[in-house]
Amino acid sequence: MSPVVLIGEVVEIASWQARVEAAEARAVAAEARVAELSEQVAVLSRMLFGRSSEKTRPPADLGVPGEGGAGDTGVSDPAGAVPVSKRARGQQPGSRGHGRRDYSHVDTQEVVHDVPADQRCCAGCGIEFERLGFESREQIDWHVQVTRIVHRRARYRRRCDCRGARTVTAAPAANPIAKGRFTAGFLARLVYSKYVLGLPVHRIVRLLAAEGLQVSEGTLSGALHNVAALLEPLREAIVARNAGAVHAHADETTWRVYERPDGKDGHRWWLWVFLAEDTVVFTMDPTRSASVPDTHFGIDRADEKLPEDRRLVLSTDFYVAYQSLARVEGVDPLWCWAHIRRFFLRAGAPHHQFGFWGFLWSAGFAHLTAAPRAMAAAEAGTAEHTQAGNEFDRVLQAIDTARQEQNALYSLHPAAGKVLATLDREWDGLIRHRDFPDISLDNNPAERALRNPVIGRKNYHGSHAQWAAHLAATAWTITATAERNNREPLTHLSEYLQACAVAGGKPPEGEALQRFLPWLPDPGDTTGSRDDDPLPLSPPDLADPARQSP
Repeated sequence: MSPVVLIGEVVEIASWQARVEAAEARAVAAEARVAELSEQVAVLSRMLFGRSSEKTRPPADLGVPGEGGAGDTGVSDPAGAVPVSKRARGQQPGSRGHGRRDYSHVDTQEVVHDVPADQRCCAGCGIEFERLGFESREQIDWHVQVTRIVHRRARYRRRCDCRGARTVTAAPAANPIAKGRFTAGFLARLVYSKYVLGLPVHRIVRLLAAEGLQVSEGTLSGALHNVAALLEPLREAIVARNAGAVHAHADETTWRVYERPDGKDGHRWWLWVFLAEDTVVFTMDPTRSASVPDTHFGIDRADEKLPEDRRLVLSTDFYVAYQSLARVEGVDPLWCWAHIRRFFLRAGAPHHQFGFWGFLWSAGFAHLTAAPRAMAAAEAGTAEHTQAGNEFDRVLQAIDTARQEQNALYSLHPAAGKVLATLDREWDGLIRHRDFPDISLDNNPAERALRNPVIGRKNYHGSHAQWAAHLAATAWTITATAERNNREPLTHLSEYLQACAVAGGKPPEGEALQRFLPWLPDPGDTTGSRDDDPLPLSPPDLADPARQSP
């Protein structure tokens, strides 16, 4: 064989070897990518179709620590215990029932059912029976009635030759919208149906048609457009009180607005919620930036501090917009322990071999909830308060020790290392709850406040105009604040819009507006404050800058 041929074969073999090595590298990369995508699919499938992480319990096939299976992974429970069984829903066996509800306050209509005349006398002698009384039972009826109200204004003409107007006419009926057909009660029910019950306009049209009123979607949309301006002063009053709160929860979710403003690409907007002690504010904004909470709470980024030496305790998740607020003087951020718990459960979801690891961590986090409640219930300085504080510190120390020990493990799974890194990064904001034991450890109140808008988002897919998006935020602000103060939203809206009608189709002002502020103890109170009510946080705790996290 000639040297030329031999060299050619060697070159060809080397070429094929390089191709094989490249193919093997691509196969390894593809397998890693498949494993990564499989983990993502497992996590997303569990988020979409699985039970809520707050209701999740360890699977039976994972075993328990010390009994083989996932319990022998070498990872200990950070708080020294595993999740316990949950109390069954509904009335418990053996408990005393509450009996039938009393509906005597409902409008009542009595119907008398008498025995036929030929059956209330003796068949033999014909003597009529003596009445003993009545046997009564209740039924609850439900009907909706659409009424056409015709206002006839009497007119009079002067019959003498004296000076003055020749004719006089009765005052027109109060109407919230000038020359509008719909009463205050109709408009209130329209807002309530759409934004509290989550009914899209086309379903409201069908509901009215079933009651005999044929009306178009455009007519109802025009009525909602006119109502928006009437609700704005009430919303501004709620926003002003919420912005001055000592403690607030904050969260945000996506919203679709199909009218594009200048400088905005796409239809994605954001619905923000700020929940305080007695107010709930929803804000619709095209961005998800920190400018929204800055504007709401009056934060000046040039000075990086709150105005007028205020203090604000803000319960949120770890989103970067809230993390930027942690750098503002006067803001104490409290991170959500429920989010950390979900991260651990999601990290273990696609990995059966260490799935119990996430449940052990979630069990440790669950032990944190009992101690702060005991601290908040006990008086400061008492033995019970001290004992609860010591227990809280013990659980925090156990979690701190566990995270440091597990971070030092070289065999730690990348998914576990990622969530532990998140715990390390947000540790300072998480343990700051020790200084505020009367505040919940999670941001679930804000998430629950967003539940109704999220249901509405699924029903009517967002808003078709900017004014409709802002009206949605306004309606939820007013109705959620009314509910937070134990007022029926429909009644509250009806009374407010009726006051607008009495004012000549304009929003009430001054004392007339203050009677509709839901946090006032009674409609006749015009003080605009509730100084006798306890705040969620005491001012000395907020004003003491020397308080340090454990």
